[in-house]
Amino acid sequence: QVQLVESGGGLVQAGGSLRLSCAASGRTLSSYAMGWFRQAPGKEREFVADINGSGSSIHYADSVKGRFSISRDNAKNTVWLQMNSVKPEDTAVYYCAAGYLAAQKLIPVHWGQGTQVTVSS
Repeated sequence: QVQLVESGGGLVQAGGSLRLSCAASGRTLSSYAMGWFRQAPGKEREFVADINGSGSSIHYADSVKGRFSISRDNAKNTVWLQMNSVKPEDTAVYYCAAGYLAAQKLIPVHWGQGTQVTVSS
């Protein structure tokens, strides 16, 4: 069993930056692919980025490519999402997920509780 706790959310102005963290406990993260998803009000949860267990393979949603960066440190059992040049449409609750990759797509098994990101225009 893995427990995931996100932090780092908050209010940021458009064009600014924010760094989200996801700390894991209960089991080492290295055996999991990790990812970030987000859910805006009235919308379905959507994929943002994922990274494989070793960190050698990364994928991004087109909407965040070139602006967001996912990274991990297995020794620290932590995954980060660096968000740069944020836009109002990035406003959402951001969720960390641990799971496995199937056809280069992250299949979440464990979820964090989410952290709110609000981007003001």
